[in-house]
Amino acid sequence: MVRTPLTPEERERGERLGRLLREARGPRSMNEVATSAGLSAETLRKIETGRAPTPAFFTVAALAAALGLSLDEVLARCAPVPA
Repeated sequence: MVRTPLTPEERERGERLGRLLREARGPRSMNEVATSAGLSAETLRKIETGRAPTPAFFTVAALAAALGLSLDEVLARCAPVPA
């Protein structure tokens, strides 16, 4: 199966998600947050740096819970900016 290339908007949304997660993580280590969310530190690193700009819903939900973010807040901060 060939993956469709991401649009610029999808890449930008992934970058916004990464920034939000880094900000919410604050001084906590990447390993601590990843373990709390049931993920590997490498997965979290890829999401935070934008190398994995379209993580699965349940991955985002687990990270949000581990960081004390609501999914509404994640959506509000990562949704496309209206033109």
